[in-house]
Amino acid sequence: MLRIILTQLLLFSLPFIGFAIWLFITKKAQTSENWRKGPMVWLVIAGGVLVIGGLVMLTTREGLPEGKTYRPAELRDGEFVPGHFE
Repeated sequence: MLRIILTQLLLFSLPFIGFAIWLFITKKAQTSENWRKGPMVWLVIAGGVLVIGGLVMLTTREGLPEGKTYRPAELRDGEFVPGHFE
């Protein structure tokens, strides 16, 4: 679960990181005025689109294998057996 949350946070922050890199490359980051006048609405929208795309990919990629049942993790004869599909 933590991996999913961190991935979505990274996807949301990618447009902001890209904007910061662009400001530093073009030497416009010298004043904080460029940060305040930046396209924050568009960055939030782009981050939201990336998060939605990431969630869609997550739901389509991590499905239950067809025709198999999940066996949860258990302790068998004092030995831990991880969960698996049968």
